Parts: sequence; C-alpha cells; structure tokens
Amino acid sequence: MDSIEKIGKSIIQHGKYNDRIYLMKLNQADMPSLLDKLDALAEKENYSKIFTKVPESFKELLCDRNYLCEALIPRYYDGKENSVIMSKFFDDKRKINCLNEMHDNIINTALSKEKSLNSALPPEYSIRKCKKCDVKQMADVYQKTFDTYPFPIHNHEYLLKTMDDNVVYFGIFKEDEVVALSSAEIDYDYSNVEMTDFATLPKFCGNGLSSHLLMKMDKEMKASGIRTAYTIARASSYGMNIVFAKCGYEYCGRLVNNTNISGNIESMNVWYLNFQTD
Repeated sequence: MDSIEKIGKSIIQHGKYNDRIYLMKLNQADMPSLLDKLDALAEKENYSKIFTKVPESFKELLCDRNYLCEALIPRYYDGKENSVIMSKFFDDKRKINCLNEMHDNIINTALSKEKSLNSALPPEYSIRKCKKCDVKQMADVYQKTFDTYPFPIHNHEYLLKTMDDNVVYFGIFKEDEVVALSSAEIDYDYSNVEMTDFATLPKFCGNGLSSHLLMKMDKEMKASGIRTAYTIARASSYGMNIVFAKCGYEYCGRLVNNTNISGNIESMNVWYLNFQTD
C-alpha cells in the first residue's frame, strides 16, 4: 500500500500503488516550498500524478506551477473558504479519460433523479455506529467487496487505528452479521467530513443500503456541528453517484485517472453538501 507521511507539517500519501502523490492536508506555512518538494518526490519516484486539496486562495499559485483545477468544494474550510482540488500530470496518457462520455452519462442520470428517499430501513436490518468488536467482520466485508482499494481497509488493525483517530464507521446489520459499511472521515480542524468506504456484500446489493448509510451519516454529522460533507466516488459507478445525488449532494468535479480501486486506476467524481449555510 501507499504510505502516509508528513512533509513539513502537511500530510501526504504516496506510492506506486496509486502511482501518485496525494496532498491530503495542507499546512499553509509549508507553502510555497512544499510544491518544490512534491515535484522532487514525483520525479524521484517517477509518479505520473500529484493531486492536492488546498484553499482556493492558492489556486493561482498552483496554476502557475502547471496544476489543473479538477474540482471545487464550496465552503470546505470551516463552512467559509472553498477548497480546490488541483492536479499535476507528469504523463500525458494519465490526463486522458477514455471513459469520459460514459462518466458524463452517469452524472446526467444521477442528476435527473428526484432528491428524495424512503427513510425507512427494511425491518430485517438495523443500523448503528460500528464498534471495535466489529472490525474483523468489517475487514471481511471490505475484502469481499474490493479487489483493490487506495487505503488498507481490509486490514482490521488499520480499521482499529482509524477508529482511534478521526474515522467513524457505520454498519448495517442483519441479525449479527455486517452486510454493509461506510465511514465518516472527520476533519475537526476545518469542520468537514469525507463520506467514504461504502461497501455492501454482493448478496445484499439492490436494497438501497448505501442510501440509508449516507442518510444516517448526514444526520449524525450535521447534529455534531460539521459544516460540509463531501465524497470522492467512482466515476463509473451508477449506484454511488445516484445515492449522493438523491441525498441532495451537488456534483463539483472529476479527478481523471486518480485512484486504484476495484483492480484499476479509475476516475473519480466529487460531490459535496453544505449542512450549514449561515
């Protein structure tokens, strides 16, 4: 798997698995010298992409350094400043989305759906926050769902570590069996949350379980005072893009050839929802 480490006070993920550098969290004191360090690392390891999530005030600086703006998340920082996802490509082939027409069709289909959902979970299921005693089952669900994934969520030790940090996992259970999962990765410093790690065991697909997980997470995060939610979803997934659209999320960009998931490096769509607009 790719490693997570610090450059200065900023957090990055990088490695051959995704063939990229991901600037996960910027400390503004590291700019602009951080950009030189990212370039040097990319050239040393022969990575084909850097993607960054930074305040919009840095957009012009990154554009001058040959970054492209692939997405914009409104009110990402404390419900105030926008975030831009800026990417730099070191291989022209990685810039090309061969499935762009299909991905556009998926977005159009998702946006055409009515923004309403049946809020009643079928009676044979229950939904709750996951506990540490659930992690072995959780890891098994993720192992069965994804051939590859950008983070080691199939490892129960990784799940335990993230639970101790800033991630809240939600599960849908049938009797005592975990059948569907998702996670809320909370950035307490800036009052935002990434809704991610959705997985449903194959035999339980088609029951709208991801929608119920997202509704539950939205309710919990809004109640806790989080201001903005977002996701980075597979651009090729009709199901997940429709889930976010129906829950009121807005589409705000596409990350081309970005993430190693389900066996290939895929493009990803970005969706957001502002809980508090005051």
